[in-house]
Amino acid sequence: MARLLKDRDGDTYYKEVRVEEHPERLRGLLNETRWKILRLLAERPRYPAEIAQQLEMHEQKVYYHIRELEDSGLIEVADREERGGAVAKYYRVTDYGFVLELPFGEERLTDFSVREEPEQLRAFLHPHIQNGAVNTRIVVGSPDPHGPHQVRARDTHLSTDIGLFLGQYGAFDGRATELDVDVKSAEQYGGNMILIGGPLTNMVTAEVNAHLPIKFRTENFPFRELESTQTGNTYDEDSVGFINKVPNPHDPESSIIAVAGVRMNGTVAAVLALTEHHDEVLEGYDGEEKWGVVVQGRDMDGDGRIDAVDVLE
Repeated sequence: MARLLKDRDGDTYYKEVRVEEHPERLRGLLNETRWKILRLLAERPRYPAEIAQQLEMHEQKVYYHIRELEDSGLIEVADREERGGAVAKYYRVTDYGFVLELPFGEERLTDFSVREEPEQLRAFLHPHIQNGAVNTRIVVGSPDPHGPHQVRARDTHLSTDIGLFLGQYGAFDGRATELDVDVKSAEQYGGNMILIGGPLTNMVTAEVNAHLPIKFRTENFPFRELESTQTGNTYDEDSVGFINKVPNPHDPESSIIAVAGVRMNGTVAAVLALTEHHDEVLEGYDGEEKWGVVVQGRDMDGDGRIDAVDVLE
């Protein structure tokens, strides 16, 4: 499989193209009339009489070029329809681009994603990743004492895991991670954000907690219990965490993904669930703008580290 990359108004688009090493297989492209026919068929399938009418050509000439294109493998029959007592064949192109390649000369692209997201993951990460570019800020709690309870965030390093995960599917442009104190002091709550950590350690999470489908119960300090507005269940185990996606309440055209846990192990479990077990975690995701899931981390090999997750809801 080969892809043709095109820059259009600052966005990157691609299409899959047919690569040939034998020029004779593309001889049908060298005829002006056949190229006009291909352009029409690239727009939508058509039958020869329609093509003849649009090109103002005799129908028999169009049939001749259609046979040549079909013999070259450049078009194929898409459908058949009975018209006036005869069967009309609708043709379509087999490829939307063609490359005649010489050996050698290729260079590896190090700044372009070669991995394509599974469909559910792509939908979940939109609009945080668009057109091969990461379009979000990863916001973590400050490691210094901060906020009304003067706590230190211990999960700042998990932004590296999130960043490496996103980097498989899109390219970063500029700084990827910001501290919650910087976002709050500048009141820059707009745009897409991925929040790591609960409301005790991340003041931006505290700002949006009430809007999350799975949220922290903040009636009692130190906020060690999760509540699901989806099921009414509550969770207080240290290794339980959540992944939420909601419209940004400060900027509804943008999106927030919040990843956090009851304690540090719960946040680790939530990050692991998103980055390594997203197939299982997103199984029930159907493109909702507001969505949440509860996960629990497991230490399967007994080394004291979370290495597996269960989806609780």
